[in-house]
Amino acid sequence: QVQLVESGGGSVQAGGSLRLSCAASGYTYSMAWFRQAPGKEREGIASINYTGTLRYADSVKGRFTISRDNAKNTLYLQMNSLKPEDTAMYYCAADQRWVVSLREYEYNYWGQGTQVTVSS
Repeated sequence: QVQLVESGGGSVQAGGSLRLSCAASGYTYSMAWFRQAPGKEREGIASINYTGTLRYADSVKGRFTISRDNAKNTLYLQMNSLKPEDTAMYYCAADQRWVVSLREYEYNYWGQGTQVTVSS
């Protein structure tokens, strides 16, 4: 069983930046960030596997960067040029299989989430 703990959320004005972190308690091959805005379904926005293969949703491509430090079992999400529509609860997800996916059902481990609020 792998536990995931997110940090780094907060409130920021439009155009600002935030960096999210997700610490994993053990080895994970695939990791990803999801988000869920009020009244909307959870959306996969970025994924990365152990060897660095990346995938981004069109909604964040060019503004967000996913990365990981394998030695620290930590996942990051650098978010730049934030918009009010980026306001959501952000979740870290992981799996010990090779997935590189933005599909929720591919991941077995989930964090509790960290809130990001972007004001206009």
